[in-house]
Amino acid sequence: MDFDFRQLAAADRYKLMSAVITPRPIAWLTTRSVEGARNAAPYSFFNMMGAEPPLVAIGLMRRPDGTLKDSARNILETGDFVVNLVSEADAPAMNFTCIDAPPDFDELEHAGVAVAPSVTVAPPRIASAPVSMECRLFHHVDAGQSTVVLGEVLHFHIRDDLVDARRLHVDTLAMALVARMHGAGWYTRSTDLFQLSRPSYAEWPGAAG
Repeated sequence: MDFDFRQLAAADRYKLMSAVITPRPIAWLTTRSVEGARNAAPYSFFNMMGAEPPLVAIGLMRRPDGTLKDSARNILETGDFVVNLVSEADAPAMNFTCIDAPPDFDELEHAGVAVAPSVTVAPPRIASAPVSMECRLFHHVDAGQSTVVLGEVLHFHIRDDLVDARRLHVDTLAMALVARMHGAGWYTRSTDLFQLSRPSYAEWPGAAG
């Protein structure tokens, strides 16, 4: 079946795209307003975009009335944010921070989330997160009802037991990360895995030699 997205309502495009582009990693953003108010909220339009410079991208949808949500406004006004990854143990607290509260509502406080100071940016990082990335705004694109933010990772915090510091080998499965799936409220664990080795053209029997 073919859908002409030029003729489809935005809500219907969202429904189709978010149901098939899965699983999506979650950026549990911590930001701070220019007045110093803390904010935490999860975003699943998120991924790594490069390593030189080290960039992450986050899609921040606007409210139905077109105004910026708190995370987007704080990032654009201050340039600072922290991407915290979400373990299954933190999933209930992360879900609470989805709440549609006013800007002066401190989601971290009301969810009972402990924080730790960041090194180079003003917003705190979430203490229980297996990984936190301190980011500074690199570039942003306003695209209709979304703002796409590119952040340069300045500091990368990872729990000591999850990484071999000498070899930089990460125990990814031990992070027990959760990701977004289809529909409202559905998440997934990263437990059912399989591995495929990348092919080499030089070793392919049909390679010209």
